[in-house]
Amino acid sequence: MADKEIFTVADGKELIQFARDNIEYFLKNNTRIVIPEALKEKYKENYGAFVTLNTHNMRGNPLRGCIGYIEPRFALYDVIHKVSISSATEDTRFSSVSIDELDNITIEISILTPPKIIEVSTSKEYLEKIVIGRDGLIVERGMRRGLLLPQVPIDQDRNWDVETFLNHTCNKAWLSSDAWKDIKGTKIYSFQAIIFEEKTPRGEVVRK
Repeated sequence: MADKEIFTVADGKELIQFARDNIEYFLKNNTRIVIPEALKEKYKENYGAFVTLNTHNMRGNPLRGCIGYIEPRFALYDVIHKVSISSATEDTRFSSVSIDELDNITIEISILTPPKIIEVSTSKEYLEKIVIGRDGLIVERGMRRGLLLPQVPIDQDRNWDVETFLNHTCNKAWLSSDAWKDIKGTKIYSFQAIIFEEKTPRGEVVRK
């Protein structure tokens, strides 16, 4: 589990620098950097993680790319190595990031706890069990699955309540907004995240 005591701000800075170096190298050479042995040893435990790219000082929605792995199936160094490139070049919502953009992009890394299904007897219980700012959500129905990270309801001056968060996560899974109310057909999972972000491009790294 992603215990907050395990990962320090120094770790977050190291992982973000690794992600940035990897993206820059890939955009210049069309191949990923070789992973330093020290990072392989330090971050060898399996975790789910996401890398998020944001355009600095953009009003509205600054998102420039976000891709990750939900389940802890791979070593953390391997996940960051893969999804940092994917977030920059494979997020289908955006064109590929250019090398010239990197100086105006901030990087955020979210290290996830394993998802756990939220057991309820009625859909109203979700409103009591989910905590905004603490929980990320996964909505699953059949083959459809959508995820929103814990920071989404409070980022960009949003002030979502739990119901709004559930509605948007359902939409992310290409379901109707109220699909979460069908407790027999729709599964809701929660997870938490340790989040590190650059305050400015290549600048100070903080834990959110």
